[in-house]
Amino acid sequence: MWLRVSAAVSELAAFWPLLLACIPALAICLDRVAGEPPMRWHPVAWMGHALLWLGVRIAPPAASASSGADWPAFWRGAAAWLAGAGLFAGAAWGLQAWLLTQPAWLATLALALCLKTLLAWAMLHDEVLAVEAALQGGLPAGRARLARLVSRDTAQLTSSEVRESAIESLAENLNDSVIAPLLWFVLLGLPGAALYRFANTADAMWGYRAARELGGVARQWEWAGKWAARADDALSWLPARLTAALLWLAAGRLALRRGRALAALPEQARQTPSPNSGWPMAAVALLLGVRLGKPGSYTLNPAGRAPEPADLLRACALGSRAILGAALLGSFALMALILA
Repeated sequence: MWLRVSAAVSELAAFWPLLLACIPALAICLDRVAGEPPMRWHPVAWMGHALLWLGVRIAPPAASASSGADWPAFWRGAAAWLAGAGLFAGAAWGLQAWLLTQPAWLATLALALCLKTLLAWAMLHDEVLAVEAALQGGLPAGRARLARLVSRDTAQLTSSEVRESAIESLAENLNDSVIAPLLWFVLLGLPGAALYRFANTADAMWGYRAARELGGVARQWEWAGKWAARADDALSWLPARLTAALLWLAAGRLALRRGRALAALPEQARQTPSPNSGWPMAAVALLLGVRLGKPGSYTLNPAGRAPEPADLLRACALGSRAILGAALLGSFALMALILA
C-alpha cells in the first residue's frame, strides 16, 4: 500500500513523507481532544448497522438451529463477512486515494481524522476511570457502570471483581481499539485500519459459540459466526503481542523490578479462551502485580493481589504511555515504508 503511495507522491514536495508519517501521532491527539464523533457519522457505527442487517440473514433462530455442523450457515457467514469487509475496506481505499491527490497539509489532516474515527482510546480511558468513580458511590453503581464496558453479567460481582473486569476491558481494548488499527494503518493504510475494525466489530457481534440475541431474536452463532471469529483471531495475532510488548516497555523501571514475571507472560496469556486477548491482559496483571480473571473461566496472575482503587488509574496511565510509544513507533515505521 505505502509503496504505491510513495510512487504517487515521489514528484511532490520533499516534506510529504514527513507529513504522512505524522498521521498516527496526530490521530491519537485528535482522539484525546475531539473524542468520539456523533453516531450518525461514526464508521464503526455504520459497520455495526451493516453487521446487524447481515447477521439476521445468516444466523438461524436458536429454536430452529440444528445441533450438528451447519455448513450452509458457515458459508453464509463467510460470504457476508467478505462482502462487508470488501465494502468498508474498498470505501477506505477510494477515500485515501482521493485524499492523496489533495494538498499535503489537507491530506495529512484528513487522513488523521479518518484514522481517529477508527480509534477509541479517550473514551475507553474515561469509561474505565468512571467505573472506579461509580464504585465510590456504592457497589450497585459500580456494577451498573461496568455493564457499559463488558458483555458479562455484572449483577453478582464483588468490588474487586468489578475492578478486575474494568482493567481487563482496558487491556483487551487497548489492542482492539488502538494498537491493532494503528498497526494495520501503518502496514496497509486506511483500508487496513478499516478492515481490522470491521473484523473486530464482526467478532463482537457474531463470534459466539452459543445462542445470542440479535435483531430481537435469539440466534445460533456457532457456525454462522465462525468465519468472523477466526478472521479476528488472525488479524489480532500480531497486534496483541505487540501490545503486550509496548505495555512492558511503557512500564519502565516497574518492568525492570518485575523482570522475572516477564518469563511467565506466555504461559499466563494462554489461560484465556481467546488466543490473543490474554497477552495484553496478562501483561497488565503481571506489571501491576494484581490478579485478573473471569469467574468460572480463567485467572491471570493468580498469586497477585486483588485490585485496589489506585490500580485502575495506574492501568490507564500505563495504557497511555503504551499508546504514546505506539504512535511514535508507527510514525517512524510509516516514514520508513514510504521512503523505501
